[in-house]
Amino acid sequence: MSNLLASLVSSANTLEAYGRVLEATQNNVSNASTPGYAKQRIDLYALPFDPQGGATGGVRAGTLQSARNEYAEQAVRHQSTGLGYQQQLADSLTVLQTNFDITGNQGIPQALNTLLQSFSAWGATPDDPSARQTVLQRADALAQAFNQTANSVSSASRDTERQVGETVGQINQLVGQLQGYNQLALQGNKNDAGLSARVHSALEQLSSLADIQAVFIDDGSVSVTIGGQTPLLIGGQQYAISASLYEPADPPATNPLGPGQMRLQGWDGSDIANAGGQLGALVKLRNEVMPSLIGDRFQAGDLNLMAKQFADRVNQLLTGGDTNAGQPGVPIFQYNPDDPTSIASAIKVDTSVTPDQLAAISVGPPTVSNGVPLALSALAVPTQDADRINGFSFSQFYGQVAGAVGGLLNDSKNNADVQQSLLTQAKDLRQQYQGVSLDEEATTLMQFQRAYQANAKYLSVLDQLTQTAIDILKT
Repeated sequence: MSNLLASLVSSANTLEAYGRVLEATQNNVSNASTPGYAKQRIDLYALPFDPQGGATGGVRAGTLQSARNEYAEQAVRHQSTGLGYQQQLADSLTVLQTNFDITGNQGIPQALNTLLQSFSAWGATPDDPSARQTVLQRADALAQAFNQTANSVSSASRDTERQVGETVGQINQLVGQLQGYNQLALQGNKNDAGLSARVHSALEQLSSLADIQAVFIDDGSVSVTIGGQTPLLIGGQQYAISASLYEPADPPATNPLGPGQMRLQGWDGSDIANAGGQLGALVKLRNEVMPSLIGDRFQAGDLNLMAKQFADRVNQLLTGGDTNAGQPGVPIFQYNPDDPTSIASAIKVDTSVTPDQLAAISVGPPTVSNGVPLALSALAVPTQDADRINGFSFSQFYGQVAGAVGGLLNDSKNNADVQQSLLTQAKDLRQQYQGVSLDEEATTLMQFQRAYQANAKYLSVLDQLTQTAIDILKT
């Protein structure tokens, strides 16, 4: 009788163990698509079986274990940071490149070519008022092309500033969520699978925005830093970051009227040098790429340099000649020399200049009636250093500027493709370690469901035997 009762207890415990395994399997299947979830398992352990010593055997369920692999998680976050950086560069540079046409059909190159052509036409008929009028019109079109391009880049720069602020806000918001999760973990929920899934999902989102490092503490909380050293979260305390424009005093600015730079700061005012991710890409665009085109407090920018040198050379040639009336020529381009960073955006043609004030006669010696227009048309294929900019013709220089933007875009697209491949590999590896396989879970479900049914049948037989034994004892 005692053996029957012991078998009943053992079978009941076995059913309970199988039930826990089935519950874990059901939970895995339910959360197969839950972001950040890692499969769980319960290992079974055989109990000692020694009838003579009173050990009835059976099976015992172990503790619930998570298959999460933090090394795999870290690899995914690292590749996500790289992809966020390259993808942000590609997206922003795609917009920026639309301002730089290299076909010659629009924008600065088209306006520059038509102006140079008008110089040639004027040289063929130096006394023709309509040819001089066309020169003024084409010069105005070039000035407007510079204005439009520079203003578009400036607008893109302001959009980048806004995106930096928005990205910083998203980072602080996600860290705020992690702060709440830490508080739940510190309240005794550190083994909660759902909480762990939310934490890792938030960390993965955060990693695409910036280069973050996450360290898990024994109490269940996670500490997060950005750029390798600036804290974002420690225990239940969040440390918000900020972004602002500033004007460094050292080194002294060469263009005091130029725009300042974007600076990222930690909670204590310290600079964040290497933010990485989307945030790092945006700061690079704002502090390096845009200023190379439109300037800042430390550089004039290529567009301003080109506009200034072309305007200065045209004005120099025009003022070096005489009009048909014997009067000295006048300059046509105007800009503010006190602000080198505003030349391309504000350059214009002097509206008070009339066609008869354009000097065509080169005073020589010898005197050439169309010497000035010929010298101006030579800017298309320069033979003198004075007609070049950094050793290139103005058209070639513009091509280099546009090509540099295109080159950056092409590199960022290629790098983004590589990073996407690396991220996919990292996610596949993580899936192998901790992802839910529905086929595997179905196999486990069928295996333990049958074992559960067999043990239940065995328990039913034991119940019948026990009842029979009781009936015999009664008689």
